[in-house]
Order: sequence, then structure tokens, then C-alpha cells
Amino acid sequence: MTNAIKIFLPTIIAFIIGIFITPIATHYFFKYKMWRRTSRKDNIPLENQKDFEKIHDEKAEISTPRTGGMIIWISVILTLSVIWLIDVIFNNTITDKLYFLSRNQTILPLFTLIMASLIGLGDDFLQIFGRGKWTTDPIILRYIKISIILALGLIIAFWFFLKLGISDIYIPWFGFVNLGLLFIPFFILVMLSLWSSSVIDGVDGLSGGVLASIFGAYTLISLFNNQIDLAALCGVITGGILAFLWFNIPPARFYMGETGMIGLTVTLSVIAFLTDTVLLLPIIAFPLFVTSLSVIIQIISRKVFHKKFFRLSPLHHHFEALGWSRYKITMRYWVVTIMTSVMGVIIYLIS
Repeated sequence: MTNAIKIFLPTIIAFIIGIFITPIATHYFFKYKMWRRTSRKDNIPLENQKDFEKIHDEKAEISTPRTGGMIIWISVILTLSVIWLIDVIFNNTITDKLYFLSRNQTILPLFTLIMASLIGLGDDFLQIFGRGKWTTDPIILRYIKISIILALGLIIAFWFFLKLGISDIYIPWFGFVNLGLLFIPFFILVMLSLWSSSVIDGVDGLSGGVLASIFGAYTLISLFNNQIDLAALCGVITGGILAFLWFNIPPARFYMGETGMIGLTVTLSVIAFLTDTVLLLPIIAFPLFVTSLSVIIQIISRKVFHKKFFRLSPLHHHFEALGWSRYKITMRYWVVTIMTSVMGVIIYLIS
């Protein structure tokens, strides 16, 4: 009972804080016009222009704030601050148990969430306020982001390897396999794979619903693994995402942006390694991996076979080009994610 309160009460607090701060944040998002200055259609290959124009709402893209992910990580920080303040004021056993910041479970993912979110915020600001051609060049910006994220990944991987002494992965029904130094590039590969799925933030409400289910699943996995502090953190992140989603159900009031997607996907990789479930990620986070895979397939098909495999990529845009409504795509992605997340939790429990 105590563990359940420690996990779910902060989750509710994060949701309430997110609901409270969103109208304030939204005011400043619109006041400072925190949206793209140029449309993505300028960077679309000619062979994709016709399909892209069918699904693209240029007016919404250049008039909708793209830093909504700030709601999520600010809610996490404020929730932790509120619980700490309650503990300081009342200073008793009950309030002390609510505090979920711990060195062996939550400091690393919380650090990752803040740092990765700030990296994403920097990228968003470049696209919003940047001047000069290079600030709107997607190739240059991609290389800059990859370099910074690689550096962050190296720091985290070495922390796992040197500070936490983790160098193995768990294979369901088989056991632990020690990777030695190969753990470091493997961690970076997983992190980059998840980060590449950030392109799922392309349909109103899609990324929010998908990520809420995934972090909800990791709340349960951490609980079953007796990592109560980590479960509380995952729950708080879920609460922040749900608050974001409350205001982002189609039509979107704002987009999650890179500050949300980089922060959440990179943090997810850390949580997966902390819970020894990295090989379950393709199941639990199935829509994220399918999104990345669709982009890879499209690139290979164009380079090798000189034709498109999908009408458009990522996959959700392919469905749009086929005539699916955005509501249908969003709802079906949510349903699929709930089912795959539950499946992942079940496999974790029986393996």
C-alpha cells in the first residue's frame, strides 16, 4: 500500500501541476511566437511533394508553438520540488517516503531527462529564433544534434559501465549476457534508435498517447522489479505527458517539439537499461521502432531500388497519404501501444 501511494500520488501531483502550468506556458508560447518560421515543404523531395501537400497543413505548422514538451519535464521538476518541500515542512516518516530522488535509481534518468530536454529546447529555439541559412537547414541541424546526443550518450554509457558497474543485458528466458566494453556502443545504438523515433511527433496527439502508454508500462515494470523510486519517476513522467495530452488532443494547441521528444526517448533508453528490459523495448515501444524502421526502409528503397516503398515516411504519414484521417491514425496508434505495452509487461513477468 505504501509503495502504491509513493508511486501514484506523485503521478497525480504531476498531472495537476501540468494542467495548472499549461495555460501560463501557452500564453508565453503564443506571445513570443514559438513556432517554425519556415514550412517543412521546402525540404521535401520533388517526388514526395504531391503526397505531402495532401496531408500538410502549412498554416498550422507556422502558427502552432512547438515547445509543448516543456510542460512535461517542468512538471517532473516541480513535482519533485513540491514533494521535497512537503517533506521539509512536515518532516515525518510518511512524507519522507514520498521523496523518490535516489542515487541508485532516479538521479541518472532525471539528469538525462533534463539534459536531453535542454538539448531539444536548443534545437527548437534554433528553428524558432535562428537566423541564417544554416539554422533552417535540416541536414546541418541533424548533424549537430547527432553529435551532441552522441556526447551525452557516451557520458551516460560510461556512467553505467564505470559508476554503476553495469555491462550486461538480460535476455528473456535465457539470462544475463556480459558485453564488456561492447556495452558502451550497444547503449549508444539503442539510445540513437529511440531518438530517431522522435519523428512520430507528426500528428496531433500521436506522440503523447504513445509515450504515456510506454512510460505507464515502465511504471509497472519498475514496481514489479522493486525499483520503487524509479517507478515513481516513471509515473510522474506519465502524469506530465497526460497533462500535455489534455491540451493536445486534436487539434493540437502546441506540438511536443524536440524538447519533449529528445528528452523522453533518450530517458526511455536509460530506464530500459536500469530495469534490464532493453530487449523488450521493440515490443513495449513498438510504434516508436516501427516509425524508425519505416524511415530506414524508405531510404534504402530509394537509394538501392530507386523507388519509394511507402507513399511517405514515417509510417503515420503513409497512412495519411492513403486517406486515413488524423483522428483514426492517432486512436489506432494509441490502441496498438496499449496492447504492446501490456504484452511487454506480461513477457517481463513470465520471463
